[in-house]
Amino acid sequence: MINYGHLRYFWAVAHEGSLTRAAAALNVSQSAVSVQIQKLEASLGRPLFERQGRRLVLTEAGRRALDHADAIFEVGGRLMRSMRSDTQPARQVVRVGAVATLSRNFQLAFLSPALHRPDVGITIRSGALRVLLRLLESHQIDVLLSNVAPPRDKGLPWLTRLVAQQPVSLVGHRDRIGRSRNWRALLAREPLVVPTMESGIRAGLDLLLHSLGLSPTFAAEVDDMAMLRLMVRQNVGIGVVPSIVVRDELESGDLRQVARLPGLRETFYAITLPRQFVNPMVAGLIDAAASADAVATPLPAVRRPAAGRKSRAPRS
Repeated sequence: MINYGHLRYFWAVAHEGSLTRAAAALNVSQSAVSVQIQKLEASLGRPLFERQGRRLVLTEAGRRALDHADAIFEVGGRLMRSMRSDTQPARQVVRVGAVATLSRNFQLAFLSPALHRPDVGITIRSGALRVLLRLLESHQIDVLLSNVAPPRDKGLPWLTRLVAQQPVSLVGHRDRIGRSRNWRALLAREPLVVPTMESGIRAGLDLLLHSLGLSPTFAAEVDDMAMLRLMVRQNVGIGVVPSIVVRDELESGDLRQVARLPGLRETFYAITLPRQFVNPMVAGLIDAAASADAVATPLPAVRRPAAGRKSRAPRS
């Protein structure tokens, strides 16, 4: 028979990511935690952790054990809640990681089916992609939202699902663009606020500018969409930005969309790890986001220049 006390110690270390934090959470000594895990490993006949520098990383056996431990303690938690109150509904927790540069509007849209539900709790952690991948690896988050697909890793087969694609628009302050809809002229004439070279949007933008024979002035290159939006609101320049990022400003009229730029789209991914016990709420959110994007009705695309012709920059 498995010793569930030993399993609880293992479960705490797996989620806390270190012996020190787990010992503090359990209010016991670090040596006591270490001994309990050693006993569990001895009973299972497999090592559950391996050290990588100062970090404790789950082995393949450890990941499998954590899947079962999550299920066991979730069932135990539901039992305790049902005993305390027959009327209290079981509460599901969704732990989300989001790349720091990701649109807040997209995050809210992704989570919208779970918002305002009394039976669902949501935690959101933001940071760099590499940091969040480590949290996903150690099962501290259930799903990672990113606008960049993670690198392939033989040891950790990420499940990367494309859940949305958003058009990228040329957007400016109403005082700067007036009622102009000549996006080529504005690209040539006005300073631009654009994503940095690391962004997938930037590669498409550079290709578009090259095809049009344009070399505009970049007022700012920004890797944070929230900062890019603020700069466009402050009229630093015209922004190249996914429409969803400036949705509120477009609806209020503070900013105006000149055009959707041809061939430019931002992609959004939901990244998970294969698990035997999948959080059903997370699976539902991913399916809902993918379905919503698939049935969305696209607006008319911006017309491309005729083949063989280059757009001329306007004369000053």
